Parts: sequence; C-alpha cells; structure tokens
Amino acid sequence: MNSRARSYIYILIAAALWGCIGVFFKLLSSAGLDALQSVAVRVIISAVIYTLWLLATDRRALKIRLRDFPYFIGTGICSLVFFNWCYFNTIERSGITVAVVLLYTAPIFVMLMSAAVFRERITNIKVIALIITFAGCVLVTGALSSRGRIGVPALLFGLGSGFGYALYSIFGKLALRKHSSETVTAYSFIFGAVGILPFVHFREVSAALSSAQGAVGAVCIAVLCCILPYIFYTAGLRGVEPGRASMMATLEPVVGSVLGMAVYREEVTAAKIIGVLLVVGAICLLSATDEVKGKTAADTPPRDENKAD
Repeated sequence: MNSRARSYIYILIAAALWGCIGVFFKLLSSAGLDALQSVAVRVIISAVIYTLWLLATDRRALKIRLRDFPYFIGTGICSLVFFNWCYFNTIERSGITVAVVLLYTAPIFVMLMSAAVFRERITNIKVIALIITFAGCVLVTGALSSRGRIGVPALLFGLGSGFGYALYSIFGKLALRKHSSETVTAYSFIFGAVGILPFVHFREVSAALSSAQGAVGAVCIAVLCCILPYIFYTAGLRGVEPGRASMMATLEPVVGSVLGMAVYREEVTAAKIIGVLLVVGAICLLSATDEVKGKTAADTPPRDENKAD
C-alpha cells in the first residue's frame, strides 16, 4: 500500500470515529452536562491523556519553539474552540440539523484557502465532488424537511463553525512542515484546552463525571472521538491535499446518521439513503481520479534534460 492510499484510509478512519460522537454526547448529556461542557471535557481530557502518553513514550514530540505557537493557536483555539463555540450557538438558534449542514460548508472554505495558501488547484472534479458531498450532507441530516427559517445570527454562527472547522486543515498542514503529526495533535489539544478553560464550571462537571455513565462517556468521547481521529486525520494530512482531505472527512455525518438509525432506531428514509450514497460516491470519485492521476504520472517517462528540444 502506497503512502497516499494509507493517508486516505487514515482520513476515512478519522471521519468514522468523529461520526460516533453523538453516542457519547448522549451519555454526557444524560449525566447532566450541556453541549459546551461536553466539548470542554472532550478537549481537556484529550490534552491530559495524550500529553501523558507522549511523556511516557516520546518526549521529543513535545518540544516546540515559541515561534511555532501561531500554528497551534490556529489548530487549538481558532479551530477547536472557535468552531465548537460557533457550532453550539448555531444549535441553540436553529437546531442540530441546520447546524450540521452549515458546519459542512468547511470543505468550501478549505478549498478556497488551500488555493491561496498552498496553490492547490481547484479542478472541475473537485467542484463536482464538493457539490455532490454538500447535497449528500443536506439529505443525510434531513435539512430539507426541517421547518422554520434560519435567522441571520444562526447563519453567521453556522458559517463561522464551518470556517473554524476548516482552519484545522490549513494550520495543521502548515505545522506539519516543521513537526510530526504527534506534535501537531498534542499541541492542538493543549492550546484548545487552555482556550476553553474559562468556560468550564468545574463543580458541575465533576458532579456529572462522578456517575458511571458520565465517566464512561468522558473517556470514550476523549479517546475514541478526539485523540484517535485527530491522530489519524493529522497523519493523513501529510499525504493528502487539505481540500481533498476535508471532503473525505464528510463521511462523519454519514456514520453519525447510520449509527442513529441502528442504535437509536431513528427513521430510515429514502432521502437519508440517497444522501449516504452521494457522500460515499463523491469520496470514491475523488479517490478514483487521484488513482488515474497517479498512474498517468507513473506512466510518463522522465524527461531527458540533456536532449535538445
């Protein structure tokens, strides 16, 4: 398996793990935590566990310089904290369905920023895949059946969540030029934890986590839905363009929807099934075109620089 194929698998694993987050959010909410407190628990516990792990296994990964801080302010505070803050404000104002759809405007922001920062080409295939992906997310979340208007504040918060979510791909790719994926992941958690600490009510959180379901939910949401997916996604970014990686990560709402139907007996509709197929089809389209591109490049003989034109 070549490194690019491995990167694709890493990103898809990350998206699948992120898609499980709803299961453990339900455990934390039933233990008495609100959405923002759940996010704080997720980020802070992840920072503690992963930092301790690196201290025991690879301390060199925790060495950075002061001039590297902007990268991790970007991945930790501007992305993790900012997008979650915007995301939950969107949920409060318009509900989870609209919030999820607006969050997945992220690939659009990634594609535009990648073109500016990394000179990543915006091809026709990418645009088509982006349209198919977004349409699939709309169908999977059931946004077309939701009633009620989206207010301007909800729209702005929703677009802010998509923009903040997209920043991880950009700042993460920049940080990977200097650091290992372990370093980038660790300091994203550390800076995110520092950024969200002011919003934590420790008495309420500790009371909730003292219950069995709160403790299980906290550990699972940190390890399975934060540490592991960010490790995989960051490692995948090393071998895949940010725009392509962001679109592949839209497998997340598909996994979330499938789990909702399987675990919580949510309604199975034709629109959801079509949405799942559209997202998976868009991911396959991106992978297939990349394979063709790779084969074409491999079949092209190297140019003889000494040969006269």
